[in-house]
Amino acid sequence: MLIPFSNPLPCGRSRNLPFFRSYEYILIVFFCYTTVLGLALPVDPAIRWLMPLTNAVVLGGLALAAYADSFRRGRLLGIMRDWYAPPMALLAYREIGWLAQPQQTTHREEAWLIVDRLLLDQAGLRTAIESLGPVLPSALDISYTLVYAMLPFSLAMLYVYHRRERVESLLFNFLLAVLSAYTVFPLFPSEPPWTVFPEQDYPAYDTVFRRLNEAMLRSQGIHTAVFPSTHVSGSFSVAFAIMRLLPERRWVGRLLLTVAILIAVATIYGRYHYAVDAVAGLSVAGAATAVSIWREGRAGAPTSSRSWR
Repeated sequence: MLIPFSNPLPCGRSRNLPFFRSYEYILIVFFCYTTVLGLALPVDPAIRWLMPLTNAVVLGGLALAAYADSFRRGRLLGIMRDWYAPPMALLAYREIGWLAQPQQTTHREEAWLIVDRLLLDQAGLRTAIESLGPVLPSALDISYTLVYAMLPFSLAMLYVYHRRERVESLLFNFLLAVLSAYTVFPLFPSEPPWTVFPEQDYPAYDTVFRRLNEAMLRSQGIHTAVFPSTHVSGSFSVAFAIMRLLPERRWVGRLLLTVAILIAVATIYGRYHYAVDAVAGLSVAGAATAVSIWREGRAGAPTSSRSWR
């Protein structure tokens, strides 16, 4: 649904003013939220001016993209506007890293570790994964990395199958799930098992794919931001959305759901997350999907039947 951001002029004429899509409002709310947190939380003094400046540029670019698209109403501008949102999700993660707060205790993590050991050891998950040697552990770590490709792939599939009118619903579902999870991180700091309990319960196979993931997490990860898992919330939100928005191409949704399941297992087996983080991430994805369905139902027409330029 495209939400107008304009009003008739007093003289009776109307002017083509910028308007925002539904998922763009999610971006606006989130970046306003991080701006406020940057002023409220004890962070590096440089963040206090860098955060508002960065967010002003982001929101200005969003408004410019909306204005240009609404003024020119060209297909190319519309597609460029589609692709403005995905990089903003990466920027959102970086900003949450600027706001990361130190963890005070590990009491929660110690309790969560008990659940993980029940799942991995007593329930036999680790044995099942390692039954074929390094094959399944490698597949899990590859899947863990594929989370970054799921949204671009899904957008591309909607273009390939001429269903660009459904892009808005996909981005709304994804951003609602991921950014909702991000908002919790500064308020609920929690460290992953691979840093809190180093070398404990590690996989038996140290594959090259695992080493690549660990290197990426050390250099780019936020070590106090694992609950809920955004790998899980992001991957399942994309899979749920595509299964709903592209039912005529079932293989796409099934493929994405398979990858999402592998990602969820990889987060626990690889000790990147606790099982509690994965369950919370799945719950966030489910809630975001429910809100997306409700929003479309409230609009009075399914996303697939609305026309887009």
